[in-house]
Amino acid sequence: MRKPRHAVLALCAATALLLAGCSSNDRPDERGDDRTPSDDGSDSRAVPDAPVLEPLPEEIPDDLLPYYEQELSWSNCGGWFECATLTVPLDYEAVDSADDIELHVTRAKATGPDSDRMGSLLLNPGGPGASAADFVQGAADYLFPSEVTSRYDIVGVDPRGTGGSEPVTCQSGDPMDAYTMLDRTPDSDAEAEDLFAGMQDFAASCAEQTGELLEHISTIESARDMDVLRAVLGDEKLTYLGYSYGTKLGAVYAGLFPQRVGRLVLDGAIDPRLPTIDTDREQAGGFETAFRSFAEDCATYSDCPLGTEGADAASDALLDFFARVDAEPLPSGDPDRPLTESLATTGVSDALYTTAYWPDLRTALTMAIEEHDGSGLLALADDYNERETDGTYGTTTYAFPAISCLDSPAGNDSPDEVDGALAAYEESSPTFGRDFAWATLMCAAWPVEPSGEPVTIPASGAADIVVVGTLRDPATPYAWAEGLAEQLESAVLLTFDGDGHTAYGGNSSCIDDAVNAYFLQGITPEDGTTCS
Repeated sequence: MRKPRHAVLALCAATALLLAGCSSNDRPDERGDDRTPSDDGSDSRAVPDAPVLEPLPEEIPDDLLPYYEQELSWSNCGGWFECATLTVPLDYEAVDSADDIELHVTRAKATGPDSDRMGSLLLNPGGPGASAADFVQGAADYLFPSEVTSRYDIVGVDPRGTGGSEPVTCQSGDPMDAYTMLDRTPDSDAEAEDLFAGMQDFAASCAEQTGELLEHISTIESARDMDVLRAVLGDEKLTYLGYSYGTKLGAVYAGLFPQRVGRLVLDGAIDPRLPTIDTDREQAGGFETAFRSFAEDCATYSDCPLGTEGADAASDALLDFFARVDAEPLPSGDPDRPLTESLATTGVSDALYTTAYWPDLRTALTMAIEEHDGSGLLALADDYNERETDGTYGTTTYAFPAISCLDSPAGNDSPDEVDGALAAYEESSPTFGRDFAWATLMCAAWPVEPSGEPVTIPASGAADIVVVGTLRDPATPYAWAEGLAEQLESAVLLTFDGDGHTAYGGNSSCIDDAVNAYFLQGITPEDGTTCS
């Protein structure tokens, strides 16, 4: 990441890759309107019925006892961090030690006296596919106040298939560059066929290079891994902070093990009841809301590259720019990677994750629109795709579709189905709807059948859970936080009236104070509290 802020890696359908960003909000809403949570087009919708996620038996099965009773061997892995390896079964339904997999764990031990220690606080930054271990090592020293780090061990475990935990691997280098440049808004049947074929080639490379593990990296399996780690760490109950997709992981944990829920904070929530087609369409609406917020801010500058006439005009200007780049890609400084429409869209989307990137986006759009220089937007797209200068890509780029497509069936199964859904997507997001709609084909191209489905998670009997939602969150629309808090029987909803993805960690002292009091003193915020 380019800025020294915590990277909250979030669910994103577009290109079936990962949007990586950091939440930041340094100002109140400066728009002249009175937008409400419904402006993302998602909170007034009817939620489909979904089966209840039933809890697992409280007693640990005999074949799992060796995993729950293992001891970790910790060693220093830089600075004040320790690392260890956790062994878990590949398949919880058919345990065979010959197939065991190893998960990478890191921790920063509590800095206070042992007598004040409250246990472990597990973190997950989202994705799906982001490295929790890297997140802990990059964020533990500034995400939390000293009152928290003095009393909790801050722990991160890379979920199976990610980071240092036997990661999913797929094509890289030139083939991956070509994949990221595919036209994601095809204008003809031939272009649609090329897009779907490119997705199939990418998916086939993941199957070839990853093997059987690709069938066993579901959220349910990762939640079961977290319970093994909880026990091995010596904690009776789980204390946890999950961002974005990490809220789904935390909610699934609560549904499977409600009696082992300690203090859970789920920030930037996902509603697990939603099928993929609704998730993608509503997320497109979230990005539309974020873009409009950016456009209104941009219009306060006389040199805004999208003009100063408001969000509707800015959307038209951006779509005109995308069309020009689709017809004639811009030079970017890399002769093998001109700025295509897909890369331009990716770059814009990356910057909408945080108000801290808005100046970068203004500059990059000015370079592209006025100077015909695509290097600024390409840099943002590379940030989004976790592309290194040597042409390699981060493991989250691969784990994201692998986990997402295992967790839930495809939103659309063919180009014809996408065509039929375009109008609904464009209604949710005139600016990004087409891109999101075509991205739903990725799971139709995926070589592994889904093992999961949308579920309702009541987590009956769990201790109080804090769900945090941001009103103008691009990646996880506020309605999802409302939906998750509604179905979790013990949840309260804490709202941040701001922009950007997620709230806790320096964006609002009101949010931070409420979450810290919950972690340290067990004080649950009042349901419905709104912070700015």
